[in-house]
Amino acid sequence: MTERVRVKSLCPPGHVRAPWYLRGKVGEIERVLGRFGNPEQLAYGLQADSRPLYRVRFTMAELWGEAAETPTDTVDAEVYGHWLERL
Repeated sequence: MTERVRVKSLCPPGHVRAPWYLRGKVGEIERVLGRFGNPEQLAYGLQADSRPLYRVRFTMAELWGEAAETPTDTVDAEVYGHWLERL
């Protein structure tokens, strides 16, 4: 069973690791990739909290709406867990 998630639609200042085009979009977790240091902290030379990293699959229809050339094609993106909301 796949788990549906939404990428948080936030605009925090500084270095972030969630692409703009994914924010607010819904996808499905394809797999868990492991835990890694939070790159948003590492970018500033800070001690990084360990965060889970997921591969999330989005349909082109979800990302581009009616402008999607092939709506059922998919894009996989790696997104840290603190950017995801479970649905």
